[in-house]
Amino acid sequence: MFLVDSAKAAADWTGIEDAIKLVMQRGDAVLVSMKKWDERRLAYEVKGCSRGTYILCYFKADGSRIRDIERDVQLSEQFMRVLILSAEGRETDVGKETPTMKVEREIREKREAAEAKVAEAATAKAAKAAQAEQTAGEASSEVEAEVSESSQTPDVSETVEEPETGDAEVPAAAEPEQAEAAPMEAEVLQEQTKEEDKKPSAGEEVSP
Repeated sequence: MFLVDSAKAAADWTGIEDAIKLVMQRGDAVLVSMKKWDERRLAYEVKGCSRGTYILCYFKADGSRIRDIERDVQLSEQFMRVLILSAEGRETDVGKETPTMKVEREIREKREAAEAKVAEAATAKAAKAAQAEQTAGEASSEVEAEVSESSQTPDVSETVEEPETGDAEVPAAAEPEQAEAAPMEAEVLQEQTKEEDKKPSAGEEVSP
């Protein structure tokens, strides 16, 4: 476990990682895992710092090289403290979640949930707007259809023809009646002529 100044860790985290890797390399150690464990307020100031960042590392090294690693840490200005313990039989702890990792995961989950909620609200709003637009389009189509039907219906007032003023003409159908009346008048005149012929003239004698 390495303890470093929180200000330095925040300002140059890559530099802190490089310093740890250099210590491991000089001690002929194989670095297995390196995680930010937590940032806490110190019970007392260490090298003038009141807050420190703990870095949890798992590495493999010969036991005789542990003193060399501790000495390099004490001589380095990047580190405030170091604590090295044997992890034999605790290999499964390497994959465990650190307090910092837990906080970061919770923050990430909350952010993702908030983003998902915003995206869902945006999708619902877009769907509602699309539905409203579709409804408006259908209503507009119905109005256009009604206007089209009304324009195609003929106006009765325009189709009725007004009667023309002036002399009334005799329908052509009356001509056959006149043609039939003429022969009847001719027959009557013939009968009258026959009766007159039968009457005696003034010089004729009428036989008893």
